[in-house]
Formats: sequence, structure tokens, C-alpha cells
Amino acid sequence: MLKQRTLKKITRIAGVGLHTGRLVTATLYPALANTGVIYRRIDLKPSVDFNVNIESVGNTTLCTCLRDEYGIHQVCTIEHLNAALSGLGIDNIIVELDASEVPIMDGSANPFVSLLMNAGVQELNVSKKFFKLKQIVRVEEKDKWAELKPHDGFTLDFTIEYKYSMMEPICQHYFFNFSTQSFIAEISAARTFGFINRVKDLKNRGFILGGDLNSVVVIGNNSKVLNIGGLRFDNELVRHKVLDAIGDLFVCGYNMLGSFSAFKSGHSLHNKLLRTVLSCQESWEIISCIE
Repeated sequence: MLKQRTLKKITRIAGVGLHTGRLVTATLYPALANTGVIYRRIDLKPSVDFNVNIESVGNTTLCTCLRDEYGIHQVCTIEHLNAALSGLGIDNIIVELDASEVPIMDGSANPFVSLLMNAGVQELNVSKKFFKLKQIVRVEEKDKWAELKPHDGFTLDFTIEYKYSMMEPICQHYFFNFSTQSFIAEISAARTFGFINRVKDLKNRGFILGGDLNSVVVIGNNSKVLNIGGLRFDNELVRHKVLDAIGDLFVCGYNMLGSFSAFKSGHSLHNKLLRTVLSCQESWEIISCIE
């Protein structure tokens, strides 16, 4: 029997929020079986819990945010920590934050993976549950699309394409067959990225106030990478989009059994896809998996 997982002990990490620019400490606690993933903002009095499920997703502009049941408060940029939880198969955890955004760290999931592994993963004597696709579901927005279809494991097939003036086109593709080992080796270190010609506008709109070359891969004119040391992978950009998709899909509350494919997709379209799946009861089921 595959068993649910949590942490062995409390652990914490501190950094800056990518969009708010505010210092934040995240404290991660073990949780009982069937608790699920809960983000808790302790800067609010009383504290407010945000349950990781599809209905809780609110804003998806440049990140994935959860809103509370009243739609008053939110916690943002959960996708990288979510991806780390999914990658290590952690089903039950409470994440306490003293600000409104998960710290961006180096822009990848690696710091969270190291944090979780150092704390240790504890199996619980309860069977693990999976979100299983039963039918093909696809959503489209102009030339962008994302699709989920039945599969015994979990794979992701992602293609990106960026075409900005003064820049060479960027087209990358990556197929990823999910496992804990492959996630750590191939995906977790891929960093978030942005384009120099959008920085001023985004900051004026109140985004990426905490972003710098230590937390974001910045693509300059002529598609040149501005970060010292360059890229961690030749195709780091599309690998990070796979990382984002893993974190976004984990808002269903479970590790997934299905095949995901996307072209130029992002947080908003990932959430639209999950909501479309959820709206059709015949397209999915929650199962307990036996080895």
C-alpha cells in the first residue's frame, strides 16, 4: 500500500516575496493523515487558513494565489513550494507564513526540496490518494492550450514560444516523466524567468518588487541571459514551466495520475483546465493506490 506522507519535524525558511518585496518566514509543520496542504497566514489576527484545493484559487496573474473562503485575503506565489511538495509526495502539511507571499528564494523549487528533505519525510499508516483522469479535457485561449488525459502515471509535455521585438524568438520543448528522483534531478533547480523589456512595466503595476538576478533569470535584448553564470540547463525556461505546471496542478490537493500537455500555457490556463475537469464529474476520480 502506498502511504500518505508528512514531515518528521518542524522546519522553516526565510526570504523575500517575489512580487511584494517583503521579508517572509515560512514555518512548515507535520500534519495528520487526510489533513491535506494548508497555508496559514499568521500575520493576520486571527490567523487565516487557505486550503489547497481548486475552489480556493483566486488570482493567477504571474503566480498562483489562494483566497480565503470569504474572498477577503490571499496567499500568493505558492507554485514553487507546491511543486516541491508534489515532487516529494507530501500529502499533509501546514505552512505558516508571516506575510502574504511564499518566499521566492532562488526562483526554483530547490531550496524547498532541500528544506523538506532535511526535515525528513514521514509515512503515515493511511493509504495515499490520487487525482485520476478518466477522460480527455482540453482548454484553449487564442493560440494557447492545455490538456489532461488518462494515463497510469504522470507525465508533462510542454512547449514554450516567446517572440518579442528586439529579441530572437525563444522556442523550447520538454517531455517529463514524473518521479521523485527525476523531479529533483531534472526540474527542481529550474528558475523562474522574465524579460528585461517588461521589467519597468511590471514594477509600475506592483509586480516583481522583490525580484533580482539572484531570484529570476532575466532575458535581455537578443535573447541573452543577463545572470552571471548563465543558465543551469540549456532549456531551463521550459523546465521551469514544467515546474510551475506541477505546482499548479497540485492545487487539486493530490498527486495526479494523468498526462498533461501544453503550448504557451501559464498559471491562468492551468487553473482553467483544472476547473473544467472538476466541473465534469465523469472526467476524474479520487482513488487509493495499492503498490
